[in-house]
This record gives sequence, structure tokens and C-alpha cells, in this order.
Amino acid sequence: ISPGKSVEGLVGGILGSAVVVLIAGHWLTPSLGLFATLGVGLVIGAVSPVGDLLESMCKRNFKVKDTSSFIPGHGGILDRIDSLLVTAPVGYYLFRFLLS
Repeated sequence: ISPGKSVEGLVGGILGSAVVVLIAGHWLTPSLGLFATLGVGLVIGAVSPVGDLLESMCKRNFKVKDTSSFIPGHGGILDRIDSLLVTAPVGYYLFRFLLS
């Protein structure tokens, strides 16, 4: 679907997400335990590439290289937010479930 992706990038993204969520979670949700916060970070990091792959799949299906020309050379605005389209709802419902 997206030949430019690497296993190293996936692992780095998951670990980076876990670190960022741990740091942010320490201040934003101190009542949530360390392992729950780490779990949310790992899940968000693992789900993040799904949005990118879905967007790449749609572009290939429609035989389009860029979704817009607003940001030349970057694949369009959708390429900037494609991961958020999946991770935002997943993160929201994970935190909502864990904090209730």
C-alpha cells in the first residue's frame, strides 16, 4: 500500500508515542497509573500508521498522487492529518474508558 514505510519507522513511532503520552499523561491525567498511560501510548502509536495506510490506499484506488496542491510536494493537507483521523477517536475512547 505504501512502499516508503519501514519497520524501523513503525517501531520508532510506537516508542515515541509511548514516551510523549507518558510525559503528557503525567501532567494531564495523574490519576491514571503508569502502566495504563504507557498502554495508551503504545496503542496510539500502533494505530497511528493505520490512518496513513488508509489514506495511501484511497489515493492508490483513485490513482491520485496528491490529495491537494495546497502544500506542494507533501501529498496535500490530508497527508498532514491522516493519522489523526484514526488516533484521535481511539485515544479519546481509551482515556474515557480508563478514567471512568
